[in-house]
Amino acid sequence: MVAAFEEPGALERTVRAPIGEEPGAVALRLQTIEHLVHGWDLTRADGPNVFPHSLDFDARSNTFFAGSLKHGTVSAVRPDGKVRTFIDDPELVSAQAVLVDRERDRILVSNVDYGTADRSRKDAPFRVAGVGSYDLKSGKQDWCVDLTALTLDGKQHLISDVTVAPDGTAYAVDELTPTVFRIDRTGHASVFLRNDLLKGTLDIPDLLNGVGMSAVEWVEGNQLIIAMADGSLVRVPVKHPEKAQEVKFSAPLGSPTAGMRLLKDGSIAAVSSGLLTGKPAPIQRVEPRDGWKKATVKVTDTVEDPVTSDVTAGPDGTTYALSGGLADLFAGKPHDGFSLTPLKTD
Repeated sequence: MVAAFEEPGALERTVRAPIGEEPGAVALRLQTIEHLVHGWDLTRADGPNVFPHSLDFDARSNTFFAGSLKHGTVSAVRPDGKVRTFIDDPELVSAQAVLVDRERDRILVSNVDYGTADRSRKDAPFRVAGVGSYDLKSGKQDWCVDLTALTLDGKQHLISDVTVAPDGTAYAVDELTPTVFRIDRTGHASVFLRNDLLKGTLDIPDLLNGVGMSAVEWVEGNQLIIAMADGSLVRVPVKHPEKAQEVKFSAPLGSPTAGMRLLKDGSIAAVSSGLLTGKPAPIQRVEPRDGWKKATVKVTDTVEDPVTSDVTAGPDGTTYALSGGLADLFAGKPHDGFSLTPLKTD
């Protein structure tokens, strides 16, 4: 981990070479320090038993925000790897999806319950499904909506991810039912789409059956691209959600697909967990064709930790993968922190 240079004069004192030090060593030190000052060199974050599933980066504050499945909190992670609690809302049981909405100075967080959190109902997991909005500067709640109140179906629910359209409308996907919710800027929610195309077919032994939608992104053309855990993608035109259709691939995505990041050129970087195989998690680049009716897929990187659950933007256009120790969480074991791995996406 790397310490931030905050004390006046610290940078100048650090780069002053000792007498007799080789010029090449000085140059290398300068190059390293320039990297540390202008970017991150973080591969490990503190935060015992935080167990994040998702995170997002805020460039203005140079901070990652990571949700905690264990504590139901959202933590701020700075360049020195220190983790501090930023959002602590009693309404949040487990914080899964975390999305920084910079245009509206808020953080959106999905509320779930695997039955393993401090605030869980251990005898009734997956009965919590919601999204909360929190002020990006203070962490205070704007609103927190209960999406189970819209369904009243008695089924298990898991809001796996959230995305935001340019008008501020949020879309949240349910991993355990084929339901997409729409939430306006004031927190008023409605059912946007129910479609059997979004029904889960993947079983994860000893954890979940019928796992479906795992991630969502709003893309150009006013469309939602939804990642299914089985490795497929579904395109949903926002104005005509009844026309949802599966994206045709040049090669399949890895399964279970766990998280996505929309890249600047309109492509998507996706991470597929090695949870079921024990193999390194592949990072794949998905490039759209014909308005996302088709896409080409290629592997660009891997992460050694199989249980890698998200991929997100980082400083200066970089991309990072998150490994939050989730295998230990579900096994009831402690964990001393989490990893952020810089990625190649092309």
